[in-house]
Amino acid sequence: MGIMDMIQSLAGQTGAAAGTDQAKVAGGFIEALTQHPEGIQGVLDAFKNNGMAEHVGAWGTGQAATATPEQVQQGLGGTGLIEKTAEKAGVSPQVVQVALAAVLPMVIQHFAPNGQAAPTSSMGSMAQSLLSKFV
Repeated sequence: MGIMDMIQSLAGQTGAAAGTDQAKVAGGFIEALTQHPEGIQGVLDAFKNNGMAEHVGAWGTGQAATATPEQVQQGLGGTGLIEKTAEKAGVSPQVVQVALAAVLPMVIQHFAPNGQAAPTSSMGSMAQSLLSKFV
């Protein structure tokens, strides 16, 4: 499966929920992530630094399909991504945590397979492709 196929698959999975908070949060998270200085690598590092390396590994290989809102808060706490995503999506941080419980494992699996971040240069174009599915 090529990278564009994976992005289209991811967009289709989240796009099925178009008009819902999950779709808004997915778009807001990708947008916040592309503006985050460390991008997807910052997310991976935050989870690892917060004692959740095993979760990142499971998501990166597709072994775990979901997270819990508490895991999202623990892993992303202090990065500002929850708050920025809430702002961009027009929802509360609590809604972001619930939606990211489903979205984040997909994002990590596709943008950081096997727990390794995609190169920053390709991250932007992949994110733009994904975001275009929501308009």
